[in-house]
Amino acid sequence: MDRISNMLTTIKNAIKAEKAYVEVIHSGHAEKIAKIIKAKGFIKDVKVFKPEGSHFKKLRIDFDYEGSTPILDDIKIISKPGRRIYKSAAELKSVAAGYGVQVVSTSRGVMSSEEAKKKKLGGEVICEVR
Repeated sequence: MDRISNMLTTIKNAIKAEKAYVEVIHSGHAEKIAKIIKAKGFIKDVKVFKPEGSHFKKLRIDFDYEGSTPILDDIKIISKPGRRIYKSAAELKSVAAGYGVQVVSTSRGVMSSEEAKKKKLGGEVICEVR
């Protein structure tokens, strides 16, 4: 099972159900993606913890709301295990007229599309967040 797609789908479903937070299995990529989304202001907090009696770490993602409206409106999974999408730095675009973010996995790590464009790096487009 693809952990990244699982995490993004869990976040999407939790937002629709108006949950305050979600907990998913930890991975390095999942943590980096969540921190990029947090840095752009779409989620409130990201914490890594290990539940008592468990051998695995978990990632807790707290959502931010304006009244009853979530700040994170939508997550669109771009690359999937059966269909990877790669783009060069020139092909990376802004999302929602600059109000959204694309998360890209480059040769120098996971970063936003804006940062990848500045560094002139292309890579696998993981998701779009609005």
